[in-house]
Amino acid sequence: MQKGKVSVNTENIFPIIKKFLYTDHEIFLRELISNAVDASNKLRVLAAKGEKTGQTEDMKITVKLDEKKKTLTISDQGIGMTAEEIDKYINQIAFSGAEEFVEKFKDDKDSANIIGHFGLGFYSSFMVADKVEIVSKSYKEDTESAHWVCEGTTDFKIKKGKRKKRGTDIVLHINEENADFLQTFKVSELLKKYCKFLPIEIEFDGNVVNNTNPLWKKNPSDLKDEDYIAFYKELYPFAEEPLFWIHLNVDYPFNLTGVLYFPKIKKDIDPNRNKIQLYSNQVFVTDNVEDIVPEYLMLLHGVIDSPDIPLNVSRSALQADGNVKKITGHISKKVADKLNELYKKDAKDFEAKWSSINLFVKYGMISDEKFYDRTKKICLMKDVDGKHTILDDYIEEIKANQTDKDGNTIALYASNPDEQYTYIQKAQDRRYNVLLMDELIDNHFVSNIEQKLEKVMLKRVDADTIDKLIDKDEKAESVLSDDEVTKLKEGFESNIADDTFNFQTISLSPDEDFLTITRSEWERRMSEMGNMGGVAMFGEMPEKYTVSINTNHALAKKALDSKDDDQKALMANALDLAKLAQNLLKGKALSDFIKRQQSALVD
Repeated sequence: MQKGKVSVNTENIFPIIKKFLYTDHEIFLRELISNAVDASNKLRVLAAKGEKTGQTEDMKITVKLDEKKKTLTISDQGIGMTAEEIDKYINQIAFSGAEEFVEKFKDDKDSANIIGHFGLGFYSSFMVADKVEIVSKSYKEDTESAHWVCEGTTDFKIKKGKRKKRGTDIVLHINEENADFLQTFKVSELLKKYCKFLPIEIEFDGNVVNNTNPLWKKNPSDLKDEDYIAFYKELYPFAEEPLFWIHLNVDYPFNLTGVLYFPKIKKDIDPNRNKIQLYSNQVFVTDNVEDIVPEYLMLLHGVIDSPDIPLNVSRSALQADGNVKKITGHISKKVADKLNELYKKDAKDFEAKWSSINLFVKYGMISDEKFYDRTKKICLMKDVDGKHTILDDYIEEIKANQTDKDGNTIALYASNPDEQYTYIQKAQDRRYNVLLMDELIDNHFVSNIEQKLEKVMLKRVDADTIDKLIDKDEKAESVLSDDEVTKLKEGFESNIADDTFNFQTISLSPDEDFLTITRSEWERRMSEMGNMGGVAMFGEMPEKYTVSINTNHALAKKALDSKDDDQKALMANALDLAKLAQNLLKGKALSDFIKRQQSALVD
């Protein structure tokens, strides 16, 4: 029997492992099974080169629980090891940089992913076990089985083993602190999470738990729509069918495979993030892919698999890595190409899907100049009547009728057609088109369009009176004298004790409303942008409204002719009606208004 010490150039490797991987100690199972897969694949390579004889096609990895003995065993039929190889690969750990490792990654939230980088995959087993055994027999002829034992210190023993066939058993004696890893459902859960698509069959509790040939590893030309939908159901059993998908299959200048799905997005629920799973050679790594997938595509679902993504470094280094930037750019381009392909193939079907995909497109156009350029020809503008038009075409269509005196083309939009019905009707009476912009992101999107397109402005349909929204310098004459106009304005200012409202007079058709309440486009945008971020921009911005008084309305003359309390009551009721139209009359004010109207009906 051989005895010795694990060769580590630090005081003790085990506290380091436990300290840095404590929160993610379940990672041990992934590491051990990944090692078993590597051992199996190495044997297949040797067989392919003719350096090994014997059957390799039926290799599998077996995971067994023994609750009485409190052991968890991972067995493979791979390349195996001799006693000398165990001594070399397990005992003599090249870890001279341990102290540097401790300093560099002491604050790293992703430290669980760096273990393999330092050759510590096997030693992750000591996060959950007080004692670990290796029983292994090499594929090489005329070699003996070896049995290695270590109890969580730098001391080890190697003796002759009893294994008759090639391969390796890793036996973990689970400690009390981690007794949950002796439960069948817990092990099954971890195997499903980390090993679901490994390329070697994994058997647990009598069942094969993995799909060794997942869809993303197959040739796209060999697949049908039904295959992609079935795989989506495998990933997300309770989700609705996706709208469409993109199959990634790149081998130069980096290796990248995967399938990304566009899910249906509903407005009444919060979209689910972290639905893209990252794999490295079919080993699950994480579902936090924010450094690889652009932010505007984080609502996509699916799988990305690449051995070229540096998983063993900190997050900041990951962002600076050249391969990561190339992969991120490639994913963005593939998505844009797919969107253009779908539009060219069937514009009507694309329009039908627009309500679910416009969030991706708009967010991408705001965030990424290249994505903007790639998708501007398929960015649809939908009006309140349900008609879709490509952005550039839409601007050209409205230019003739919706250009103001300064040469600006004004695109009008509504965010809530029911609440803004009156304003929409007034615009449509002028044969102006009104867009529907009811997504949370649209506030930022309209600003982005104005920055990109010269002499184009977007204004919400209730941001001012229609004559001022598209000011063509066409003013109607007032039936009131200048003195009467001034008195009317002053009457409202003195009778309405509310500095929320700023009164102005305007000459409109007698058929237009007496009072119209609006909020400026700029002020509303700033307020809404601040609300989206959860903070007030430019400090607390009190809501201010403009009340436009139509001096040509019949009530204008009546208000002037009324005196004292009668004038005050008329003006207050007129303002309440205008506030009601803007959904600004609430609580006690609404209750008092209703009572006054009921009393008037009785009288």
